Amino acid sequence: MLLRLKNLLLLLLLSAGVVPLQAQTTIQGSIRCGGLRRDYRLYVPAAYRAGTPVPLLFNLHGYGSSNVEQEIYGDFRAIADTANFLVVHPNGTIEPGSGSRYWNTFGPPGTPGPDDVAFLSALIDSLRLRYSIDPDRVYSTGMSNGGFMSFELACKLSGRIAAVASVTGSMTGSRIPVCTPQHPTPILQIHGTADNTVPYNGGTALAFASIPTVLNYWVQFNGCNPTPTITMLPNLSTTDGSTAERSVWTGGRNGSVVEHYRIIGGGHTWPGAPFTIGVTNRDINASQVVWRFLRRFRLSRLTLATASAAAPALAAYPNPFTSQLTLRLSPGVTISQLTLLNPLGQKISLANARVSNGVLQLSTGNWPAGLYLLRVEAGGQLITYKLLRAKE
Repeated sequence: MLLRLKNLLLLLLLSAGVVPLQAQTTIQGSIRCGGLRRDYRLYVPAAYRAGTPVPLLFNLHGYGSSNVEQEIYGDFRAIADTANFLVVHPNGTIEPGSGSRYWNTFGPPGTPGPDDVAFLSALIDSLRLRYSIDPDRVYSTGMSNGGFMSFELACKLSGRIAAVASVTGSMTGSRIPVCTPQHPTPILQIHGTADNTVPYNGGTALAFASIPTVLNYWVQFNGCNPTPTITMLPNLSTTDGSTAERSVWTGGRNGSVVEHYRIIGGGHTWPGAPFTIGVTNRDINASQVVWRFLRRFRLSRLTLATASAAAPALAAYPNPFTSQLTLRLSPGVTISQLTLLNPLGQKISLANARVSNGVLQLSTGNWPAGLYLLRVEAGGQLITYKLLRAKE
């Protein structure tokens, strides 16, 4: 599929009048970070005026792709022309061995490789020296590996990123427990149920988390209503082999929300892309959906002092769970008592649970299927979580 994408992009680039590039508004640049030269492309709309702060959107490419390909495939330029924001398309580095361009997000925490979080943070600094960027409205989105990287920014650069959107991306199971955002973070996930590259239900040798697991983590972290509002979207294209369903978890701290477009039958593709590769949904345009979602949020509102006071004491995931259950204590929260009850109401001992940096991991492979109750006493309050051990 990647080769097909590259060939189609080459045809677009070579076809006169097809590619909507405007040389006067697309700047190619580079910075030095971690001893490496890191390249990027910046799209500046005609409406931009120095001295008037505008939003900045990271648009990150997928594994084996590039910033030029992402600029065309997941295109925001026409939207930026109307809404007046800057779009930066950075390049990942070349992965040793495979020769593919990538973002260093697939391995467990501490995996050797480039510090892409440091690079993207430095890129914000570099761009702010030359352009009028509103630090309250810096966002990230991306395709596949670029979606993984957007989640990485939400976890590790939340002091500068207001909200993120992932298209066909996810998180690895090993990175979710060490995700430490500094504020409630609005999250948008667009994903096909027939995605064979980043499977909707998780798995693969790289231990990609399932999309429901990722959504559940952010719903709990943001303190959203655990019951989403689900809407089936109009089937505008009856020949694209897919339909779209929208779920919204509202009520999060400081106005944060979690939103999910479930593309039923959709593949590892960008809905509404300028060309079709596999099953590409035509009922929505992912670029339009992403910008409508991100533009609503401001970093200053999400980092209000009330956020830490209202933060949940603990997140439990995945939910439902099977062979392992992870309990993550919120930073700065002191828990006076933690009680886990099985379906019969009996206490489960947590004495032998593995604890690291506020994270408890429980092996649950021999637990009976059914509903479990987790009771947390923190700050004089009693919080009860309902957890489901699913049948394997």
